[in-house]
Amino acid sequence: MTNVVFFGTEEFSVPTLETLIASDYNVVAVVTKPDSVRGRGHTIDSPTVAKIANQHAIKVLQPEKLSDIHDELIRIGAPIGVLVSYGKIIPQSIIDSFPKGIVNLHPSLLPYYRGPSPIETAILHGDAKTGLTIMSLVRKMDAGPIYYQETVSLSGAETKPELYEVLSHRGAALIVEKLSDILSGSLVAKPQDDTLATYCSLIDRRTDGVIDPATMTADECERRVRAYLGWPKTRLDYLDHEVIVVKARVLKDYQGDSWPDVIKCQHDTYLQIVELVAPSGKKMKTAEYLRGIKS
Repeated sequence: MTNVVFFGTEEFSVPTLETLIASDYNVVAVVTKPDSVRGRGHTIDSPTVAKIANQHAIKVLQPEKLSDIHDELIRIGAPIGVLVSYGKIIPQSIIDSFPKGIVNLHPSLLPYYRGPSPIETAILHGDAKTGLTIMSLVRKMDAGPIYYQETVSLSGAETKPELYEVLSHRGAALIVEKLSDILSGSLVAKPQDDTLATYCSLIDRRTDGVIDPATMTADECERRVRAYLGWPKTRLDYLDHEVIVVKARVLKDYQGDSWPDVIKCQHDTYLQIVELVAPSGKKMKTAEYLRGIKS
């Protein structure tokens, strides 16, 4: 049974850790970010991967600086690391502590959408496809040579949570499928074409989580609702109140009737607000919200 050290923090990394634990690999340590303060109660909370590791009596390492655990990783002596959504740049010294390096799962078809928000960006751009890349980790962000890629078709109706679910679980299965070939050397990584690289940015709630019909088309607004569902959410100034839009629909043949749930957007396009979270915090159909305003 091959020993593996797992690096991960975000929820996207959870299925891979769970799949590795259930597989023939021996997860000997989990490296994740330190516990953080969450919620209005300012409670201290651990990343989910740390909780899972503790449930399985797996060593948990939560360094402020990764260099602090270099000697510990050498002592552990695992031949390979697996990294999924860890959230920090990995120093070369840590990568080099593994004889077979660190294998990284990234939810895009690299070299496209390097960076922290490839799933959201694929939805925002209205892409017809996205995918998963298994690569060898290097210090430069998402630039390592590629072991394997798989394409995932998009319908144009996916929300961020739905696409996260699909890609995280399929990615977990792929890691376990391909890891033995990576370890044996029968699967060889091929360099990326850096000239084709595109990048996505860190999401900023203050600017990204806003719908502005005056500067966005209905398609752009609707994609934003799907891409940012859950977090950072999409806020809209609607009938003199700020609401969170949960579901919206582009009206392709709207004739300009005076429907209160329809917003005129850039270039004479129209967006129907189907579901929202009211200022009170209650999630509801827009028709219900409008009845409440009138009553």
